[in-house]
Amino acid sequence: MSVRAKKHLGQHFLTDESIAQKIADILSEDGYKQVLEIGPGMGMMTKYLLEKSYTTHAIEIDDESVEYLQANYLHLAPRIYGKDFLKTDLNEIFKTEQFAIIGNFPYNISSQIIFKTIDYREFIPELGGMFQMEVAKRICADPGSKAYGIISVLTQAYYDTEYLFTVPPTVFNPPPKVDSGVMIMKRKKDLFLPVPDKLFKHIVKTAFGQRRKMMRSSLKSFNLSEELRAQEIFNKRPEQVSVQGFIELTALIEKDGISNQ
Repeated sequence: MSVRAKKHLGQHFLTDESIAQKIADILSEDGYKQVLEIGPGMGMMTKYLLEKSYTTHAIEIDDESVEYLQANYLHLAPRIYGKDFLKTDLNEIFKTEQFAIIGNFPYNISSQIIFKTIDYREFIPELGGMFQMEVAKRICADPGSKAYGIISVLTQAYYDTEYLFTVPPTVFNPPPKVDSGVMIMKRKKDLFLPVPDKLFKHIVKTAFGQRRKMMRSSLKSFNLSEELRAQEIFNKRPEQVSVQGFIELTALIEKDGISNQ
């Protein structure tokens, strides 16, 4: 029995054993005993994860893949969850335990996986795996680059990120139309920002909503005081502002809002 790749699920099955093993090796195995693999398909990478010291869990939305995994990985069967990762309460699986996430992530939901990980950051010290290369590079991008944007800032506020290596389309069935990229993100010591999360996200998203404009123009809707808008940061475009710069800006805007009330 083999599993048919389904376009609507964004499935591209990895066929290269050496790359599967290389990806399975990127997690540090440090500070946690549980790992969740998202979208294992036919278990190309799963078998290498099962050799590690941690306990592997797998979550898979495709019924056909679940059936295959249950038939071929009997000792994993109790920890195979036939669910949609994005709709799953991860605390129901792991309670309050720390766990890492790994996967050959479906391209069509990869950004949503990252944002859900950020929401659960108190429990997830690491995430690693394969994305569409463009997405992986955006997550890891430095300020000043064209790839630097909303997902870069919101991820790097809580995690240190590193782009590891590129994977060509030829090692997938069916082959995607683009290269893939493998990256790792490791949680920072400070789980929480010194500013309100909601305001921070709102500022970052608003700024990059008009990324070609100066911050003075893109953040016009905040009705900031003339004194605040005179600050040097408002003469920059959003891609020129570091994560720390956005955190400091959030503190200034919060203070400005309070003083204007």
